[in-house]
Amino acid sequence: MATTGPNNLNAKLVLLGDMGAGKSSLVLRFVKGQFLEFQESTIGAAFFSQTLAVNDATVKFEIWDTAGQERYHSLAPMYYRGAAAAIIVYDITSMESFTRAKKWVQELQKQGNPNMVMALAGNKADLEEKRNVTAEEARVYAEENGLFFMETSAKTATNVNDIFHEIAKKLPRAQSTQNPAGMVLVDRPTQGARVGGPTATCCS
Repeated sequence: MATTGPNNLNAKLVLLGDMGAGKSSLVLRFVKGQFLEFQESTIGAAFFSQTLAVNDATVKFEIWDTAGQERYHSLAPMYYRGAAAAIIVYDITSMESFTRAKKWVQELQKQGNPNMVMALAGNKADLEEKRNVTAEEARVYAEENGLFFMETSAKTATNVNDIFHEIAKKLPRAQSTQNPAGMVLVDRPTQGARVGGPTATCCS
């Protein structure tokens, strides 16, 4: 993970999951410490960056929050190809969103970076009384597919920072001669920049 120095690491991270699972809310909580009760749907993708201190290293995440609507699915490979890490998000109150998360995992296993660090996030853990996906079911699935699993709540901030910290700790350290896939981004857009406008369906 060689970048500007031996202890300064850059990593591209992508969030994937069904519409309404809470991907944007997780990013907003992690990057800005905020939660919006009514979060607008992402158009195309949104970009953020955040830096963490982990052990003896500083990790700068370049975060792509992708749209969950099916019409934007064809754009997803632009964001996850070459990514060093991915968080696949589902809503614990929706079995459908969990099923969709499994499909994202399968797609990443086939087309993503083979060394990608993948996390499964069961979001909306604050809605325990509406739960439709058990933590045990998700944990077993994650273990069988090489992911690590956490339940999160963007609303209460439960495990939000923890899941990003855990990813940072699991990222491969670079060899001196080569950067692992997803560890360096070139021509970074400004923080919070959105890809595509309200009427855009693809990106140039």
